[in-house]
Order: sequence, then structure tokens, then C-alpha cells
Amino acid sequence: MPPVSEPGDPGPGGSHATIAGGDAVSLTRAALDDPRWQRFVSAHPDAQPSHDPQWAALLADCYGFEPFALIATGAGGEVLAGLPVLEVGGRLRRRAWVSLPFTDYCPPLLAPSVSRQSLTVALEQCRRGGGVESIEVRGELAHAPAVALRHVLELSNEADQLYAGFHSSSVRARIRRAERDRAIELRVASDRDDLARIFYRLHLQTRRRHGTPVQPRRFFRLLWERMIEPGRGYVVLAYAERQPVAAAVFLRSPSVLLYKYSASDPAAWRLRPNHLMIWDAIQRACAEGARRFDFGRTELGHESLAAFKRSWGATEHELSYARITEAGITGAPIARHPRLETVLRRSPAIVCRVTGELLYRYAA
Repeated sequence: MPPVSEPGDPGPGGSHATIAGGDAVSLTRAALDDPRWQRFVSAHPDAQPSHDPQWAALLADCYGFEPFALIATGAGGEVLAGLPVLEVGGRLRRRAWVSLPFTDYCPPLLAPSVSRQSLTVALEQCRRGGGVESIEVRGELAHAPAVALRHVLELSNEADQLYAGFHSSSVRARIRRAERDRAIELRVASDRDDLARIFYRLHLQTRRRHGTPVQPRRFFRLLWERMIEPGRGYVVLAYAERQPVAAAVFLRSPSVLLYKYSASDPAAWRLRPNHLMIWDAIQRACAEGARRFDFGRTELGHESLAAFKRSWGATEHELSYARITEAGITGAPIARHPRLETVLRRSPAIVCRVTGELLYRYAA
């Protein structure tokens, strides 16, 4: 692929930012298991769990997409910037490159010598050269508008110092009550069935309650094999009277612990299992030397969820998703389907499951 030297041309109509300026950067395709890319991700201080090559490989295997990395290299062959990508498309969608579908946050990783502007220009050149309709990046690019929020708690070596910064009544008091009542017992998952059966059952009910299709069951088998079993994350199960009432999936990178999925039985909310799981995860993250605890994405307008995350002392950040097309850069909105949500909430759980099995990949 030739070096980038010219900006993309803005198309007619709509509100968008024109891609322009920046030093030339040349991007090439590389395999996810390319040692250069793997070394770059492992050493980068801002690497998220989503940058782990196994995460993109898992998504590719589950949904039938083509995975690769786009990398910029220096004179010695070392990687200076890059991002993991899946090529999506099919009968219901034109070809597109997404970094990454079904992922809340996956910004490009840059060395100090590479600007976000120059990478944005290079991505436009890649879009043209690759013959794809768009490139979508779920993270910061030049001129990309905010489409959601993310909440991040900066960690220290002492979890008790963080505890003092939690909201006194909505967090600390509820943790103390849950610990005092001892009605909830936490257990770290030890085999695939803990995720693919116990977590899945709670997750299915939670997704139905939210009106959202659940991922195919094979996704959770792959999640165990690719991420959890090798130590790239873990699953916590919460029990009350020997019955599972809540569960959570956490994914790791060297510096970040991500609160990826959460599921619970509303009948047990009064026992505060989610508060105990989060507090336990924060303590683990501190003990393991992580620098940040990521509460994940919050959609704009969902103030109650944002307030809950802020109550743990998390800092609120705007979350940008960028879509590069022939017209330039626009925000990549988070798809909502109100009619489908209503149908799923009113239907048996099997409808939520079948809908996910049949259609989930088309939401990439």
C-alpha cells in the first residue's frame, strides 16, 4: 500500500469533518499473530483488553469475519501505530472494516511520533485502497464526535484509599451491609460451564429484560477458551442460598481491568451482589498492579447508570466512534431498535436467544 500524501475528499451533503493535514503515515495489513503487532500491543501503556489479538480472533471465529491488523512501521520494521480490524459485510451490508465490532472501546494505539491526524489520513487511504465502503473506529480519531460516555477509575496500590472515595450511601454503605449480612457468596468460575451455562442463563434473562438479543451460545464457549482460560480475564459468580443470582465477566490487559458483562436476578438486588462483585474486582485489580478499572460504555442520556459509575469515584470521559467514508468523518452512532426491544421484553426468553443466533452478526 503506498504512503499517504493526500487527504480524503469530502462528499456532498451532511455534517462532517474533512480529513486533512498531518505527516504521511503508511499503513499495511498484518496478521493478528504477527510478532511485531503482538509485541507492540503487549508493551503499549494504553493497550485495552480489546487490543489483545485473541479478542479479535474470537469475534472473527464466532461470526465469520476476516481479522487482521493495520500497522504503521518505522525504518527498522518496528510498529509505530496500529489497530485490530474485522472485515464485515454480506447480504445485509456492504463491505466495511470495523475496529472492533461488539467492542465498547478500541482506540488506535500510537507511538509518540505518530499523530492521530496522520493516522486518520492513512485510514482514509486504506479505505480507498481496500475498496470498502467505510472504516469504523470505536475510539478517538481526529474530528470524531462523542457518541457515548465511558467511566474509568484510576487505581492505586491501596484499595482502601479508593474505598474512601466511594459515595458514602450509594456505595460504601451498601458494601458494608452486604458484607455484614453475608447473604452473598462470591466464587471465581473454574470451568467452561460456569460461563456457558450459569452465566449465560443469567445473561439471557438480563438481555431479555433490556430488550437486547443475546450473543450466540458459541460466543461464550469461545470466550472461555480464548480469553478466560488463558488468564486474559475471569468470571465471578454470586450465590445466595446456594443459587446463582448474579455474575460478571472481567477482561484484562497489563494496565486495565474491564467490567465487560454483568448479569443478575432482580429478585436478589436487595442483597447488593453487584456491589460486592465490583468491589472485589477493584481489590483484585489493585493487587495485580492494574492502573485503571474501566466500567465500560454508557449511552448518552442514561444518567442513572452514569451516576452509578461516578459514585465509585470513576472519571467520566466522552467516547468517540468514528466512521470514515467517501464523505469524510462522521460519528458512528450506536444502533438502537426500539420496536425490537419492545418485542423482546414481551416475549419468552427463547425469542431473545433465537434472535441472537440468527441476527447478532449483522449488528457488527
